[in-house]
This record gives sequence, structure tokens and C-alpha cells, in this order.
Amino acid sequence: MCLCALASGCAEPEQGNGAPPPTEVGVVELDAQPITVTDKLPGRTSAYLISEVRPQINGIIQKRLFDEGAQVKAGSVLYQIDPAPYQAAYDSAAASLSSAEANLASAQLLAERYSELVTIEAVSKQQGDDAQSAYQQSRASVASAQAVLKSARINLGYTRITAPIGGQASTSAYTPGALVTANQAEALTTVVQLDPIYVDITQSSAELLALKRRFAAGQLERAGQNKIAVRLLLEDGSDYDAAGTLEFTGVSVDQSTGAVTLRAVFPNPDHLLLPGMYVQALVEQGVDRRGLLVPQVGVTHNPQGEAVALLVNADNKVEQRTIEIGRAIGDQWVVKSGLSAGDRVIVDHLQKVRPGIEVKPVAPGSGGMETPDGLPGFSE
Repeated sequence: MCLCALASGCAEPEQGNGAPPPTEVGVVELDAQPITVTDKLPGRTSAYLISEVRPQINGIIQKRLFDEGAQVKAGSVLYQIDPAPYQAAYDSAAASLSSAEANLASAQLLAERYSELVTIEAVSKQQGDDAQSAYQQSRASVASAQAVLKSARINLGYTRITAPIGGQASTSAYTPGALVTANQAEALTTVVQLDPIYVDITQSSAELLALKRRFAAGQLERAGQNKIAVRLLLEDGSDYDAAGTLEFTGVSVDQSTGAVTLRAVFPNPDHLLLPGMYVQALVEQGVDRRGLLVPQVGVTHNPQGEAVALLVNADNKVEQRTIEIGRAIGDQWVVKSGLSAGDRVIVDHLQKVRPGIEVKPVAPGSGGMETPDGLPGFSE
């Protein structure tokens, strides 16, 4: 009976030796969609308008009529130069004009009288010609006196030094009582217009060439017929609230840097942007109609720092692929290369799988996606 029991035990099938079922992994299938291609480029701010204020006459400054650092309007008086000598020159020129005009009136009457007398031969023709000549000389004297008076009026006006543009005035280099001279090298002050403000952006000629080739190949379309929108990242990494527009792209390459300059204009009502600040500009370069986005949770980095993703191939086996990613849009990366539309990227249970094993692709689990190990992602 023991033998039968033993024989019977030997005949029973083994339990628990079957192959385990494939691991379920959450996957996202990539789909082509229009994506605006945006480059992050370095730039510096520069004043929209800048004017160095200098005197155009010689004289002593009597008053400074603005507060340093204050906003001034175009045409507002900044300095008053002693007007006394220029007022005297103006008065003298006005008197000379009055005298010339009086002489002109007398010469005109004489010329008209002699013209009548010549016709009846009461005076000689030579006397008539002399009267006409004196009349023309008087007219010329009046014109000359008018020009002198106009010059004196201009110089008198120059005693009031005004702001050529509206903007913020800098410190004053001269105080009342200082002697200034016409067109001197040192400016009295500087007026800077900060709203709007320029941002001069640099882009390498190689990047610009590659961009043009993508347009030529039909891989990109123009972002629109209107001016291209630009956004800014400030020195501390924060976003600048207002968007700007790209005004123009340079037509030559800087031989020392190999870069092309792009200029954008931004509103700056609060004067948060000051000339000379370093910023980063997000410039819309075009639209990729067949762009790809991959969830950030599905991308890790290998020890070499390269971005990698795990995919499920047609045989339901895990495949690791090195990819190139661009900027972040929300919680997704823009795919530059390495992935195609229709690829199934694993975004759930990444730590439970490895390349080569068979898995069962399912929709991402409701329990939430795992955060993959690896280096943190980066944005262009």
C-alpha cells in the first residue's frame, strides 16, 4: 500500500512551476500634433531712446529746473542759462531791423518819385537808376537785419535748455553757477526713455542656418503673418509679465561672436527692465505640424546625461531608446529626435521592467504614475 501511495504521489502533477504573467505597464501612445518651435536665446536690454543733453551756447547756468531721476516730458526746461547777454543781442538786432525798415520806406518813396520824374525828363535817367539801386540795397539791408534778429532769437531760446525726448533724467553733471560752452564734450545730463524698451537678442548663425533649412524642407511653417511674439525670463528665472514683438533680424553675422542680432520691443510701464540687464528670450521660430510631446514622467537620464525612454515594441517587449528633448510644455517634453508617432512610451511601473522583457501594455493606472529615477529633466 505504501508503494501504491508512493506511486500515486509520483503521478500527481507539479504545482506552481508555470511561467509568471507579463508585468502590466502603463503606456502612452505618441501622436503628432502642431507645436510652436520656441528657442531660448540670450539677450540684453537697451534703452528705446537716449539723449545726452548739451548746451548750444556759452553761458552761466542760473537754475536747474528738474529733479534728478524724475520723469521729464519732451520740451520741458531742464536748465536756465543767464539770458542777459543774449537778450541784449536780441534787442540790438531788433533795433537794427527797425532802422533798416525805416531806410527802406524812404528809399522806396524816393525810387517811386524818381521813376515818375524820369518819364517826363525832370531828372536824368542816371538819377533814376541810382534811386532804384538805393531801394534794392535797403531791401537787402532789411533781409540781413531780419536774419540777424532770427539768429539772436534762436540764441536767446537756447538759454532755456529743454529735454529733446520724454523719459527719465539722470544725475546732473553741472550745478547753478557753472560755466558751460557750446557743444561741449561732457553732457549736462542724460534723458532715457524706458517704456517701451529694446531687448537685443543673439542667435548663432549655425542655429539660424539650420532653422532656414527646416523651413525650406517643409518641416516648419511660419508662426504667422503678424510680428513674432517674444517672452522674457528675467535674471532670477522669473517670467516677465508682458509679451514683446520681434522687430527685425540682423542681416550680418558678427565676426567676433558668429552670432546674428535680433531686436524685440517690450512694454515697460513700471520700469522693471533697466538698460543693460541680462535676460533670456523665448522666441517663436515656427510651427512644426507633426511635432511630438512625451510625458516627462516617461523620460529618465542615463549616467552619460542622455535622455532615455522605455518603449513597448510590436512584440510587447521593452525597448530602451536614447532621445533628444527640447523645452517643456506643461508636464511634457518636446521631442527633437529619437521617437516617432505611434511609439508606445512606458509611463507607469518603470522600476519594475527592464529592456528585453515581455510586458502587457495598459492605460496608465489610476493609482498615479511613478516618478522615475535618474537625473532631473532640463529645459532648453
